[in-house]
Amino acid sequence: VQLQASGGGLVQPGGSLRLSCVGSGLTLDGYGIGWFRQAPGKMREGVACISRGGDNTYYEESAEGRFTISRDRVKNTVYLQMNSLKTEDTSVYYCGATTVVASMVASAYDYWGQGTQVTVSS
Repeated sequence: VQLQASGGGLVQPGGSLRLSCVGSGLTLDGYGIGWFRQAPGKMREGVACISRGGDNTYYEESAEGRFTISRDRVKNTVYLQMNSLKTEDTSVYYCGATTVVASMVASAYDYWGQGTQVTVSS
């Protein structure tokens, strides 16, 4: 059972990135999926999540209107489209899978990807 996060990189302020979370050994549609980020010396914080089996989504306040979380059931992948990126979005981004209700609570997640670095800088 494995989650693989990818798609990070270096982008200028105002730019866009799309992160991908691919499931291996688990069908992501059976799990609530969350995207979190963790900067050095800080706690892991939730950015966006999508409900198990459905398409209900929830966003952290600073991500609302800029980020979009979505599923591709055929590809067993959950995406995080990030637009209008800001320097404060710089962090390592992780995807997590939970068997309970998707939320912004990291401790509720059972599986984690390895993280992908997002750097927003001019």
